[in-house]
Amino acid sequence: MNTILLGNLIKIRWIAIFGQFLAVFFVSYVVNIPIPLFETLTIILFSVAVNFYSYFEERKNKSISNIKAFSFLLFDTLQLGFLLFLTGGIVNPFSILILAPVITSASYLPALMTVVLSSISIVIIILLNFYFIPLNLGSEFFLPIIYNFGLVASLIITVIFIAIYAYLFASSSRKISNALSISKLQILNQKKITEVGSLSAAAAHELGTPLNTIFLILNDLLKEKKLIEDKHIVKDIILLKSQAERCKEILQRFSKNPLNLRDKFLDKVKITDLIKINFDKFNKNKNLIITKTPMNEEPEIDFKDEIMYALGNIIQNAIFYSNKTVTADLKYLNTNVNIIISDDGNGFSKDILDKLGEPYVSKNKQGMGLGIFISKNLIENMGGNIKLYNSNDNKAVVEIIFDNSILSI
Repeated sequence: MNTILLGNLIKIRWIAIFGQFLAVFFVSYVVNIPIPLFETLTIILFSVAVNFYSYFEERKNKSISNIKAFSFLLFDTLQLGFLLFLTGGIVNPFSILILAPVITSASYLPALMTVVLSSISIVIIILLNFYFIPLNLGSEFFLPIIYNFGLVASLIITVIFIAIYAYLFASSSRKISNALSISKLQILNQKKITEVGSLSAAAAHELGTPLNTIFLILNDLLKEKKLIEDKHIVKDIILLKSQAERCKEILQRFSKNPLNLRDKFLDKVKITDLIKINFDKFNKNKNLIITKTPMNEEPEIDFKDEIMYALGNIIQNAIFYSNKTVTADLKYLNTNVNIIISDDGNGFSKDILDKLGEPYVSKNKQGMGLGIFISKNLIENMGGNIKLYNSNDNKAVVEIIFDNSILSI
């Protein structure tokens, strides 16, 4: 997944559409240079239609795949090529704008796609040099004042256009890059916590045997008549035994792994256990309801810090915004597992619903707005899917879908 946000492509294309309409009407009605107006407007309207389609695509997913990004950039290149064909070909002062999609592709897409798009652009430029509808600029070919003005204007507009292009995409790229760095740091901390927990459980397990031996010896010493007659020695043995019992209690606390996996050391775990752990970690007198389909014995999955941390962020949000209850509905299907987490709060706000999953989007100012973003990236990097929406009764719902193969079920 690249860091191109579809919303930025939509904004840039609207700027291009507005500029194209303005240039066409300026040339036709102000400068009075004849151009095929109907055909030109038709090509521009195609771009308008693609932008409306892009808008509906954006509502489904803010980021887009490399192939979709390449397709949109290819359309922009071809659309500009057709416009240049109708308005003078390569002589048109705005022909330099054909560089914009190539620059974006070179900045964000794989090398092969950039080579393909560059090759197509070169072919278009070569064709436009020979095949085009010429502009009627006078009986003799020279650079009239209006053309000189157009050339200067095109250079200025191109500089501004490419500056906006580069800024928008570079800005979103930096923002996502910073957010991903934070998410990597947090998942690293989560892994360290898991390792410490595993070491504690291992230490408790290994020290249990010698401690039991100490208890056996102490009990035998308390039965020795010669030792019992000496009150000072008995007192010391009893003190030693009490301290050994204290050590045993401490080791028992270490060995109480929250996942109840003392011997497996976090190899296998049930999803319900992960949900309960995270709920207990963040719970503030709220209730948790877990339902499973089917109701029979729940399968175990490979423990992964990514799942642990992603669920933790989602459940923490659900607890924070709920009134009394958080609900987790698990559906174990033939090919995948659905984890649906909802709460009885007021649902996602309409002003942020379309932006959920983007970095630094938060309902309040208490956090950084990275929880959902981090969870989304962790889940998608594992190969899962996540959906965020409001239910029919306007309650916030987060649905996570994993293939059984990902969880090793």
